[in-house]
Parts: sequence; structure tokens; C-alpha cells
Amino acid sequence: MTTVPFVFEGLPYEGYFLPAKGRASAPVVVIVHAWGGLGANEHRHAARIADFGYAAFAMDVYGRGRRGSNPDENQALMNPLLADRGELQRRLAANLAVAFQQPGVTKEAAAIGFCFGGLAVLDMARAGHDVKGVASLHGLFHPAPNIKAPQIKAKVLVEHGWQDPMVKPDAVIALANEMDAAGADWQLHAHGRAVHAFTTEGINHRAGGAAYDADADRRSFASLKDFLAELFRAH
Repeated sequence: MTTVPFVFEGLPYEGYFLPAKGRASAPVVVIVHAWGGLGANEHRHAARIADFGYAAFAMDVYGRGRRGSNPDENQALMNPLLADRGELQRRLAANLAVAFQQPGVTKEAAAIGFCFGGLAVLDMARAGHDVKGVASLHGLFHPAPNIKAPQIKAKVLVEHGWQDPMVKPDAVIALANEMDAAGADWQLHAHGRAVHAFTTEGINHRAGGAAYDADADRRSFASLKDFLAELFRAH
């Protein structure tokens, strides 16, 4: 995995790139991190994507060295971007542009995100970023107030833990209504026993609503693999 430093609006950022396994060129799947910033779980997911036969670019939307080590720090990093979704969308677009510049990357992309990153990739679809599809895994669903009536061209996959206390059933219904109103080609898979962060190894706070779930992790990535194959059928 290669560190990719870049500058956006005068500030330093640092993503990570992993080429497709066994292929000289391939579409790129960009990965948006959870609320703590780019770290070990995003690296693990990038390796899974590379094994699927796609290049992987793990985004950095906080800035180089800006990482949280506890819930208070994570919240302090995430909240300014939740409050300014336009800024979040600009940072996502900048990362995507860097991903397209990496060696062996074709001009096709998809985006996947986890928790806060799940909200971020939904915003990429809402904002019309140059991606064929987005996949939100145990993501947040709040609509983007700066985009009043999105017209969504990217295909959308949502992998959701039904017991997630941060995303209640009414939020799921609201997202479905938003996707329909936006004309999206969307699908949603609910994992009945899963809570928040079900793909995040090392998280075991089920009483607090966040815990790794090996079955939901495996099943959601099997679904993701099929979704990516559909997006990039020519490859």
C-alpha cells in the first residue's frame, strides 16, 4: 500500500493506494473512513477490494495526521463536516480526483464508506460525483441540506444493521423515500442481528450499539462484490 500525499485548498492530506491484485489496470474503488479517520480497518477493506480485482484508494477527508483516538476526538473531527456538507463534498471530490491519478486506474470508479463514510458516499451520489455506484455500510442517512432535490445517477447499495441505534427504522424509510424521489437505482440489505460498525474489527460495545459481527461483515462484502461486478461488467 502506497501513501499518497496531496494538498487541497492549501491543507495537506494523505490517502493510501493499493493496486488491483493481478491486473495492470482496473477501475478504482474509493473508500471513505469512519469517524475516527483513516486507519487500520480502511487498510483491511482496501486489501479486500484489491483481492476483488479493483484498485483501492482509501480517502482522507480530515487532513494529514488528523485522527481520533476516542469518541470525543472522533466527534470533534466529524461534526464540522456534518455541519457543512458542501465542504465534505468538496473534500470527497478532491480525493476522488487524486484516486483517478494513480497508476493503472481506469476512468471508472465506485465509492464505499463506513459509518460516517457511509453518509459521505451517499453525499457523493447526491452531489453527482463521477462514480458509477456507491455502497454505504452501517452508514448514517441524514439528507444533505445543501442539495434540495438530488438527481442520483450512481447506483446505490446500502448495507444496514437493523439493530443500529444510530439509524432507526424511520430513518431507513426516509432514505428509501429520498432515493425514490431522486430517481435512484437503489437496494438496501438489512442484517437482522447487527448493530452499528458491524464490519469494524476490534469493536465490541454491543450494549452501546456498536460491535463487529463476522456474519454481517462477510455477507455485506459478498453483496458488495456482486454490486461492483455489476457496475464494472466490462472488466
